[in-house]
Amino acid sequence: MAQEQDKEFLEFVIKSLVDHPGDVKIDRKVDEMGVLLTLKVNPEDMGQVIGKAGSTARAIRNLVRIVGLKNHARVNLKIDEPAGGRSRREDKKSDLEDLNI
Repeated sequence: MAQEQDKEFLEFVIKSLVDHPGDVKIDRKVDEMGVLLTLKVNPEDMGQVIGKAGSTARAIRNLVRIVGLKNHARVNLKIDEPAGGRSRREDKKSDLEDLNI
């Protein structure tokens, strides 16, 4: 129980932020480097998790590290980007190129 406090804390924080809490999935792996928490959320919720210029993600990572320090573990957070997550930006670039201004 004490070993998974970081996962439970992260799950609580993320489910409080997103619009689709049922789609939140957290995978916890322990190796010689420490604990790696991998977060997957609904693609529509990525903006809420990342925040403006990554500020929300940075704050969540700091909080998870603090929980890890309290339990004498090194905890890192990886946020999985959904498939096709950056295609919108690429599409916008191609649309601008088509204008030939």
